[in-house]
Amino acid sequence: MAPKPSKAEKKVAYDAKLCQLLEEYSQILIVAADNVGSTQLQNIRRGLRGDSIVLMGKNTMMKRSIRIHTEKTGNKAYLNLIPLLQGNVGLIFTKGDLKEVSEEVAKYKVGAPARVGLVAPIDVVVPPGNTGLDPSQTSFFQVLNIPTKINKGTVEIVTPVELINKGDKVGSSEAALLAKLGIRPFSYGLVVVSVYDNGSVFSPEVLDMTEDDLVEKFAAGVSIVTSLALAISYPTLAAAPHMFINAYKNVLAIAVATEYSFPQADKVKEYLKVWNCFPR
Repeated sequence: MAPKPSKAEKKVAYDAKLCQLLEEYSQILIVAADNVGSTQLQNIRRGLRGDSIVLMGKNTMMKRSIRIHTEKTGNKAYLNLIPLLQGNVGLIFTKGDLKEVSEEVAKYKVGAPARVGLVAPIDVVVPPGNTGLDPSQTSFFQVLNIPTKINKGTVEIVTPVELINKGDKVGSSEAALLAKLGIRPFSYGLVVVSVYDNGSVFSPEVLDMTEDDLVEKFAAGVSIVTSLALAISYPTLAAAPHMFINAYKNVLAIAVATEYSFPQADKVKEYLKVWNCFPR
Protein backbone atom coordinates (compact mmCIF):
# COMPACT_ATOMS: atom_id res chain seq x y z
CA MET A 1 0.00 0.00 0.00
CA ALA A 2 1.45 3.35 -1.06
CA PRO A 3 2.11 5.80 1.78
CA LYS A 4 -0.15 8.82 2.06
CA PRO A 5 1.40 12.04 0.71
CA SER A 6 2.66 14.49 3.30
CA LYS A 7 1.25 18.00 3.75
CA ALA A 8 4.21 19.45 1.89
CA GLU A 9 3.63 17.07 -1.03
CA LYS A 10 -0.07 17.97 -1.10
CA LYS A 11 0.79 21.67 -1.27
CA VAL A 12 3.20 21.07 -4.15
CA ALA A 13 0.57 19.04 -6.02
CA TYR A 14 -2.08 21.71 -5.40
CA ASP A 15 0.27 24.46 -6.61
CA ALA A 16 1.00 22.48 -9.77
CA LYS A 17 -2.69 21.85 -10.45
CA LEU A 18 -3.78 25.47 -9.92
CA CYS A 19 -0.89 26.84 -11.97
CA GLN A 20 -1.74 24.44 -14.79
CA LEU A 21 -5.38 25.51 -14.74
CA LEU A 22 -4.39 29.19 -14.79
CA GLU A 23 -2.25 28.48 -17.83
CA GLU A 24 -4.98 26.54 -19.68
CA TYR A 25 -8.03 28.64 -18.83
CA SER A 26 -8.57 32.38 -19.27
CA GLN A 27 -12.10 32.43 -17.81
CA ILE A 28 -12.83 31.82 -14.13
CA LEU A 29 -16.02 32.07 -12.08
CA ILE A 30 -15.43 32.83 -8.41
CA VAL A 31 -18.20 31.12 -6.45
CA ALA A 32 -19.34 31.28 -2.82
CA ALA A 33 -19.72 27.80 -1.37
CA ASP A 34 -21.44 28.42 1.96
CA ASN A 35 -23.50 25.45 3.19
CA VAL A 36 -22.71 23.37 0.10
CA GLY A 37 -22.29 19.69 0.96
CA SER A 38 -19.84 17.25 -0.60
CA THR A 39 -22.58 15.31 -2.43
CA GLN A 40 -23.99 18.51 -3.88
CA LEU A 41 -20.50 19.57 -4.97
CA GLN A 42 -19.97 16.22 -6.69
CA ASN A 43 -23.23 16.67 -8.61
CA ILE A 44 -22.12 20.13 -9.73
CA ARG A 45 -18.78 18.73 -10.89
CA ARG A 46 -20.56 16.03 -12.89
CA GLY A 47 -22.95 18.59 -14.39
CA LEU A 48 -20.09 20.83 -15.52
CA ARG A 49 -17.87 18.03 -16.77
CA GLY A 50 -16.57 18.70 -20.25
CA ASP A 51 -15.35 22.27 -20.52
CA SER A 52 -15.32 23.35 -16.86
CA ILE A 53 -13.38 22.33 -13.76
CA VAL A 54 -14.30 23.14 -10.15
CA LEU A 55 -11.38 23.71 -7.79
CA MET A 56 -11.82 24.22 -4.07
CA GLY A 57 -9.18 24.89 -1.46
CA LYS A 58 -8.04 27.14 1.35
CA ASN A 59 -7.80 30.79 0.42
CA THR A 60 -4.22 30.99 1.65
CA MET A 61 -3.20 28.09 -0.60
CA MET A 62 -4.96 29.56 -3.62
CA LYS A 63 -3.40 32.99 -3.06
CA ARG A 64 0.02 31.39 -2.63
CA SER A 65 -0.32 29.39 -5.87
CA ILE A 66 -1.48 32.46 -7.80
CA ARG A 67 1.49 34.49 -6.58
CA ILE A 68 3.85 31.66 -7.53
CA HIS A 69 2.37 31.44 -11.02
CA THR A 70 2.52 35.23 -11.41
CA GLU A 71 6.22 35.21 -10.54
CA LYS A 72 6.89 32.36 -12.98
CA THR A 73 5.01 33.85 -15.91
CA GLY A 74 5.37 37.57 -15.21
CA ASN A 75 1.64 37.94 -15.97
CA LYS A 76 0.39 40.26 -13.22
CA ALA A 77 -3.22 39.98 -14.43
CA TYR A 78 -3.59 36.89 -12.24
CA LEU A 79 -3.10 39.09 -9.16
CA ASN A 80 -6.59 40.49 -9.80
CA LEU A 81 -7.92 37.19 -8.46
CA ILE A 82 -6.35 37.55 -5.01
CA PRO A 83 -8.74 40.23 -3.60
CA LEU A 84 -11.67 38.03 -4.65
CA LEU A 85 -10.59 35.10 -2.50
CA GLN A 86 -12.47 36.13 0.63
CA GLY A 87 -14.68 33.82 2.66
CA ASN A 88 -15.68 30.31 1.65
CA VAL A 89 -15.09 30.48 -2.11
CA GLY A 90 -14.01 28.23 -4.94
CA LEU A 91 -12.94 28.61 -8.57
CA ILE A 92 -14.65 27.30 -11.69
CA PHE A 93 -12.27 27.27 -14.64
CA THR A 94 -14.15 27.17 -17.93
CA LYS A 95 -13.76 27.39 -21.69
CA GLY A 96 -17.49 27.54 -22.24
CA ASP A 97 -19.93 30.43 -22.43
CA LEU A 98 -19.79 32.21 -19.07
CA LYS A 99 -23.52 32.86 -18.93
CA GLU A 100 -24.38 29.24 -19.74
CA VAL A 101 -21.94 27.90 -17.16
CA SER A 102 -23.31 30.31 -14.55
CA GLU A 103 -26.87 29.14 -15.30
CA GLU A 104 -25.80 25.49 -15.09
CA VAL A 105 -24.26 26.08 -11.65
CA ALA A 106 -27.50 27.70 -10.46
CA LYS A 107 -29.47 24.54 -11.30
CA TYR A 108 -27.88 22.63 -8.44
CA LYS A 109 -29.38 24.54 -5.54
CA VAL A 110 -31.02 22.30 -2.94
CA GLY A 111 -33.59 23.08 -0.27
CA ALA A 112 -32.37 23.20 3.31
CA PRO A 113 -34.10 23.40 6.70
CA ALA A 114 -33.73 26.38 9.01
CA ARG A 115 -31.08 25.30 11.50
CA VAL A 116 -30.66 27.00 14.87
CA GLY A 117 -28.07 29.78 14.78
CA LEU A 118 -28.04 30.01 10.98
CA VAL A 119 -28.16 33.53 9.52
CA ALA A 120 -31.22 33.73 7.27
CA PRO A 121 -30.30 34.57 3.64
CA ILE A 122 -33.91 35.56 2.87
CA ASP A 123 -37.11 36.56 4.65
CA VAL A 124 -39.16 33.60 5.82
CA VAL A 125 -42.95 33.97 5.71
CA VAL A 126 -45.24 31.27 7.04
CA PRO A 127 -48.35 31.16 4.82
CA PRO A 128 -51.89 30.97 6.22
CA GLY A 129 -53.80 27.72 6.10
CA ASN A 130 -54.21 24.37 7.76
CA THR A 131 -51.02 23.04 9.29
CA GLY A 132 -52.21 19.48 9.87
CA LEU A 133 -51.01 19.70 13.49
CA ASP A 134 -53.24 18.70 16.37
CA PRO A 135 -54.35 21.30 18.98
CA SER A 136 -51.68 20.14 21.45
CA GLN A 137 -49.07 21.86 19.23
CA THR A 138 -50.49 25.36 19.68
CA SER A 139 -47.76 26.24 22.19
CA PHE A 140 -45.27 26.64 19.32
CA PHE A 141 -47.50 29.20 17.68
CA GLN A 142 -48.20 31.05 20.92
CA VAL A 143 -44.47 31.47 21.66
CA LEU A 144 -44.01 33.11 18.26
CA ASN A 145 -47.22 35.18 18.48
CA ILE A 146 -48.72 33.50 15.44
CA PRO A 147 -52.52 33.87 15.33
CA THR A 148 -54.23 30.48 14.95
CA LYS A 149 -57.59 28.81 15.29
CA ILE A 150 -58.74 25.23 15.61
CA ASN A 151 -60.50 24.01 12.50
CA LYS A 152 -61.73 20.43 12.18
CA GLY A 153 -59.44 19.24 14.94
CA THR A 154 -56.24 20.78 13.54
CA VAL A 155 -54.38 24.04 13.97
CA GLU A 156 -54.93 26.59 11.24
CA ILE A 157 -52.79 29.72 10.75
CA VAL A 158 -55.06 32.71 10.24
CA THR A 159 -52.80 35.24 8.49
CA PRO A 160 -49.35 35.23 6.81
CA VAL A 161 -46.59 35.65 9.38
CA GLU A 162 -43.09 37.07 8.79
CA LEU A 163 -41.30 34.55 10.94
CA ILE A 164 -37.66 35.39 10.20
CA ASN A 165 -36.14 38.46 8.61
CA LYS A 166 -33.19 38.32 6.26
CA GLY A 167 -29.94 38.62 8.21
CA ASP A 168 -31.44 37.43 11.52
CA LYS A 169 -30.26 34.29 13.26
CA VAL A 170 -32.70 31.40 13.34
CA GLY A 171 -33.92 30.70 16.87
CA SER A 172 -34.79 27.32 18.33
CA SER A 173 -38.54 28.03 18.32
CA GLU A 174 -38.54 29.17 14.68
CA ALA A 175 -36.48 26.15 13.62
CA ALA A 176 -38.75 23.74 15.50
CA LEU A 177 -41.93 25.24 14.03
CA LEU A 178 -40.63 25.18 10.46
CA ALA A 179 -39.52 21.57 10.93
CA LYS A 180 -42.99 20.60 12.18
CA LEU A 181 -44.60 22.35 9.22
CA GLY A 182 -42.22 20.63 6.81
CA ILE A 183 -40.99 23.96 5.46
CA ARG A 184 -37.44 24.07 4.08
CA PRO A 185 -37.17 27.82 3.51
CA PHE A 186 -33.58 28.12 2.39
CA SER A 187 -31.76 26.87 -0.69
CA TYR A 188 -28.02 26.57 -1.07
CA GLY A 189 -25.62 26.05 -3.91
CA LEU A 190 -22.56 27.56 -5.51
CA VAL A 191 -23.26 31.27 -6.09
CA VAL A 192 -21.22 33.20 -8.66
CA VAL A 193 -19.89 36.32 -6.92
CA SER A 194 -17.30 37.53 -9.44
CA VAL A 195 -16.12 36.79 -12.96
CA TYR A 196 -12.52 36.79 -14.21
CA ASP A 197 -12.03 36.99 -17.96
CA ASN A 198 -8.55 37.47 -19.45
CA GLY A 199 -7.41 39.69 -16.60
CA SER A 200 -10.64 41.67 -16.28
CA VAL A 201 -12.87 41.27 -13.22
CA PHE A 202 -16.55 42.15 -13.25
CA SER A 203 -19.85 41.45 -11.50
CA PRO A 204 -21.90 38.39 -12.55
CA GLU A 205 -24.85 40.73 -13.33
CA VAL A 206 -22.97 41.66 -16.51
CA LEU A 207 -23.62 38.12 -17.79
CA ASP A 208 -27.36 38.80 -17.74
CA MET A 209 -27.07 41.69 -20.17
CA THR A 210 -28.57 41.12 -23.63
CA GLU A 211 -27.50 42.62 -26.95
CA ASP A 212 -30.42 45.05 -26.68
CA ASP A 213 -29.10 46.19 -23.27
CA LEU A 214 -25.64 46.78 -24.75
CA VAL A 215 -27.06 48.73 -27.70
CA GLU A 216 -29.15 50.84 -25.33
CA LYS A 217 -26.17 51.64 -23.10
CA PHE A 218 -23.99 52.40 -26.13
CA ALA A 219 -26.64 54.76 -27.50
CA ALA A 220 -26.89 56.49 -24.12
CA GLY A 221 -23.10 56.93 -24.07
CA VAL A 222 -23.08 58.37 -27.58
CA SER A 223 -25.83 60.80 -26.58
CA ILE A 224 -23.80 62.00 -23.58
CA VAL A 225 -20.65 62.45 -25.68
CA THR A 226 -22.63 64.34 -28.32
CA SER A 227 -24.21 66.68 -25.75
CA LEU A 228 -20.84 67.41 -24.15
CA ALA A 229 -19.15 68.04 -27.52
CA LEU A 230 -21.92 70.44 -28.58
CA ALA A 231 -21.78 72.28 -25.24
CA ILE A 232 -18.04 72.95 -25.50
CA SER A 233 -17.97 73.28 -29.31
CA TYR A 234 -15.54 70.39 -29.64
CA PRO A 235 -15.92 68.43 -32.90
CA THR A 236 -16.42 64.70 -32.58
CA LEU A 237 -17.76 62.09 -34.99
CA ALA A 238 -21.03 61.92 -33.03
CA ALA A 239 -21.46 65.69 -32.78
CA ALA A 240 -20.36 66.63 -36.31
CA PRO A 241 -23.78 66.12 -38.01
CA HIS A 242 -25.46 68.31 -35.39
CA MET A 243 -22.76 70.97 -35.75
CA PHE A 244 -23.23 71.08 -39.53
CA ILE A 245 -27.00 71.35 -39.17
CA ASN A 246 -26.71 74.11 -36.57
CA ALA A 247 -24.23 75.99 -38.77
CA TYR A 248 -26.60 75.65 -41.74
CA LYS A 249 -29.49 77.01 -39.64
CA ASN A 250 -27.41 80.04 -38.62
CA VAL A 251 -26.33 80.85 -42.18
CA LEU A 252 -29.88 80.26 -43.44
CA ALA A 253 -31.25 82.70 -40.87
CA ILE A 254 -28.82 85.37 -42.11
CA ALA A 255 -29.77 84.69 -45.74
CA VAL A 256 -33.49 84.99 -44.97
CA ALA A 257 -33.01 88.23 -43.05
CA THR A 258 -30.77 89.84 -45.72
CA GLU A 259 -30.35 90.00 -49.48
CA TYR A 260 -27.54 87.47 -49.27
CA SER A 261 -28.35 84.03 -50.62
CA PHE A 262 -26.82 80.72 -51.62
CA PRO A 263 -28.19 77.65 -53.46
CA GLN A 264 -29.25 75.78 -50.30
CA ALA A 265 -31.15 78.88 -49.14
CA ASP A 266 -32.89 79.74 -52.39
CA LYS A 267 -35.57 77.05 -52.08
CA VAL A 268 -36.35 78.09 -48.50
CA LYS A 269 -36.72 81.73 -49.61
CA GLU A 270 -39.13 80.66 -52.35
CA TYR A 271 -41.25 78.79 -49.80
CA LEU A 272 -41.30 81.85 -47.57
CA LYS A 273 -42.39 84.11 -50.46
CA VAL A 274 -45.30 81.78 -51.23
CA TRP A 275 -46.21 81.61 -47.56
CA ASN A 276 -46.23 85.39 -47.24
CA CYS A 277 -48.71 85.62 -50.12
CA PHE A 278 -51.44 83.95 -48.06
CA PRO A 279 -53.62 86.35 -46.06
CA ARG A 280 -53.47 86.07 -42.30
